[in-house]
This record gives sequence, structure tokens and C-alpha cells, in this order.
Amino acid sequence: DGRPGLFCSVPLRFPLPLLSPEYPLPTHRPDQLFPFPIAGSLGFSSDVFIMDTIGGGEVSLGDLADLTVTNDNELSCDLSDSKDSFKKTWNPKFTLRSHYDGIRALVFHHTESALITASEDGTLKLWNLQKTVAAKKNAALDVEPVYAFRAHRGPVLSVAMGCNSEYCYSGGTDMRIRCWRVPDLGMDPYDGYDAGVLSNVLDGHTDAVWGLAFSPSKNRLASCSADGTVRIWDPSSSTSCLSTYSAGSEHGIPTSVTFASTDPAHAVAAFQSGNTVLYDVEATCPILTLDSRPASGASQINQVVSHPTQPVTITAHEDRGIRFLDNRTGKVVHSMVAHLDAVTCLAADPNGVFLMSGSHDCSLRLWNLDNKTCMQEITAHRKKHEEAIHDVAFHPSKALIASAGADALAKVFI
Repeated sequence: DGRPGLFCSVPLRFPLPLLSPEYPLPTHRPDQLFPFPIAGSLGFSSDVFIMDTIGGGEVSLGDLADLTVTNDNELSCDLSDSKDSFKKTWNPKFTLRSHYDGIRALVFHHTESALITASEDGTLKLWNLQKTVAAKKNAALDVEPVYAFRAHRGPVLSVAMGCNSEYCYSGGTDMRIRCWRVPDLGMDPYDGYDAGVLSNVLDGHTDAVWGLAFSPSKNRLASCSADGTVRIWDPSSSTSCLSTYSAGSEHGIPTSVTFASTDPAHAVAAFQSGNTVLYDVEATCPILTLDSRPASGASQINQVVSHPTQPVTITAHEDRGIRFLDNRTGKVVHSMVAHLDAVTCLAADPNGVFLMSGSHDCSLRLWNLDNKTCMQEITAHRKKHEEAIHDVAFHPSKALIASAGADALAKVFI
């Protein structure tokens, strides 16, 4: 099929289907999958980010915590006693090695110590962290995947967990969303492939599916695609596509989508142009465009997440920033410089106490959502072709966090 060998020094490159020429692919999204290698995904080294115009010189990691733009109308966080349980230092526990190319996304099981990873190698893998084996070279414990999901034709870019973790959903460059039944976590990883795991395929997008989000309130799945649309699905229905929001002409290409935690009838879509739109799922129309573009101009949003307990949207930007937006007014609540390179991913802990960010500067950062200060910084992945961390996640009910890297590794911290 023309792909280079799995272990050669050149990254695996897959032909992208139907990439629209009028919509150039955003950096740090699936544009890394060019058919021909270039000098890094951006065409230049990320070292340019080390020099910052704010101070006129080198910005250290310690200085970044002070490079924030405060705002008088900042919302206060109603913190619960759960804050004490997170007064800890996260330490690496497992390194998940099985994928042959970068891991684009991951999601935890709702109740069990398990997670699913989605990779550019075309597969998803289910990991049971309770099933460990002795590693070959040291005394540490290792984890093997208990199941590999195989059906996508090309890189898998997004994954979402369904209600009660009975189903999961994945999207990729093959334009299709696949609905999977999550296998038994105790299954033998060497059992034969079960074709019944793939329960449904959602057709409708005409280009790569970059983001997925699931809302259990009405069993709704949201997707965003390089075709310029955001779609709402009922994954259990034969006529599954409920609505399509075509925003390409006004806002450009959507790069990420999520449901508002405080109002599941609302979804939030972020765009390559730096815009963020609050969308009414029931009325199938936009409600409000949030003020997510910085004063300096457009800055692509790589991921959008919703605050678990407040009507606040949080965006991760290509310009190294994180912005907090009020869903009621559309105004910026807080803005801060968060990393030395593009902020690629975000995750909020279920209690709304901490925010985790990942970046191509190879670090994870844990932020206190109350005072917006960095509580811990972890160097988690090695850079590969100017990319490092693609996704981060909090476990919904256990003290576990995880990261997914361009180095084909997923790491779990306790």
C-alpha cells in the first residue's frame, strides 16, 4: 500500500481522503499525515516559541505561571472537599506500549481502571490496568492491551466513551464514525477477533472526523470534521444524524467539540479561525459566538472542554494560551500563557477543581481552577517530528490521569 515500514525513521504517512483544497488543514491536527515528509509539521522548529516578546528574552517554566492576563469579572470556583484529595503529586505508573504510530486520543472507562487509546496506526486498543504482567527488562509491571479494534481505513483521530462505558465511538481520516461494543475487561487478549464488537457505522461526513463528544442525558454524540460541519447523532438509531451545523463559510474548519456540562442541550464547537460557538442542540442553531480570539488576532483552537460545574468553556490555543469563556455573556473570564509551545489538549477533573493541559513542549501541567496557578509540571513524552502530546484525560471516578503522545506511547499516572 505504499506505506514505509513500521520501524523506519520516517513517520507513517497515510493518504488523506477528500481533503478540501479551500480549507487548509490546521497545524497540530491531522495535517501531520501529509503524504510527503516535511521539516516538522509546521515547517520550522518549535524553538521559536522559547523567545517571548513579553519579556524580550528566554521564558523559563517558572516564569510562565506569572504570564497571565487577569480579569475583574473572573468567576469564582465553588470548591468542595474533594480539593484535598487532589493535593498530591502525580507519579508515572504505567507506560502503554503496543501502537505502531502516534496516539491521537484516549478515554477512560467510567468505573473501572481501564482506558481506550486511538492511534494513527489505524487501530484502537482497550487496556485493563488491573491485568499486569512482569516487564522483561525490569521489575516494573507492564500492561498489554486486552483487545484491538480494527475497522478504520487510516488513522484514528478521536474517541468518546458512551453511557456506562458499554459502547465507545471513534472517528478518523476515513470519514466514518464507528460504534463499538466495549468487550469484557477480563477477556483473554489472545482470543480471536470478534466481529460483533463493531455495532454500527455512522456515515455522513465527507472528510476526516477530528473530534467526538458524547452526552449521556439524551444519548447524543457530537462530531466535528474537516468537511466544515458539526453533526449531532443518535448512535443507537438507524437514522442516526439528527442535525448538521455547517459553519465552514463563517468560522472555518471545526477542530474540537464538546457538550456544555451545565446544560447538555448546548454544545460548544471550536474552530481553526480561533472562534468558539455555543450551539443549541435541540433547536439546531447557534446561540452565541464566544470571545475566544486574542487581541493579537486569530489563534487556532486545538481543543475545547467544558467546566464540569460552571457555565464556562475552556479553550487550548496554538499561541500557547488557555482561555476561560463565560457561556452566558461570551466574554473572556481569564487568559493565560500556559506552555512553551502550542497547547494541544485539555481535561478538567470531574469535581471542577483542577485542569490538565498538554503541549508539544513535551509537558503536562496541572492547574488549580480557582487561582489559575500551576500545581505540577510533568515531562511525559518525547518529541517526534516536532510533536509531543496529543491528548490528556482524567478518570471519571478514580485517581488516575493519562496522556497520549506522538511517540506512540500512552502514560498513566497515579
